[in-house]
Amino acid sequence: MRTPFRLQKFAVSRLGYLAQVLACAALLGAGYYLELVEELAPCPLCIFQRIAYFGFAVVALLATLHAPRLKGRQVYSGLMLLCALAGLGVAGRQTWLQHLPSDRIPACGPDLAYMVEMYAPVDVLRRVLHGSGDCAKVDWTFLSLSIAEWSVVCFVLLIATCLIQLWATRRTEWR
Repeated sequence: MRTPFRLQKFAVSRLGYLAQVLACAALLGAGYYLELVEELAPCPLCIFQRIAYFGFAVVALLATLHAPRLKGRQVYSGLMLLCALAGLGVAGRQTWLQHLPSDRIPACGPDLAYMVEMYAPVDVLRRVLHGSGDCAKVDWTFLSLSIAEWSVVCFVLLIATCLIQLWATRRTEWR
């Protein structure tokens, strides 16, 4: 499968990185809209997904400002790929929790602020990734997909853009 030359060039250009920043900004904006306007409180797994989107956006913004050459493009794309894979893992976990039978859903746990205050960072991460009843609840759907399922789709698309960038950087360097 050959990626068209223009797509390769766009993917590793400043404009390509800026498009990724804007995509993550739109996703974060949608999340804050649902939280602040629609009054849907985010669960701990949702907050971790936001952190992954934010991390991805920060790295893409740095790449936009830096306009790196070949090795820099590989580093930036690799870091963005790690953020997107982490987010996909969290979104996948939440989607799995949402599809559990009702008798298998874990009990609701404390909120993230309480856990951060009371537990060590490793324990907070372990407890959050274990999930709770809060994370299994579906409060909102669009085209029959929950927020977590849409997040899986978005992280897969971000991963695809990173893979295109990594593939394009191994081919040639554009000035």
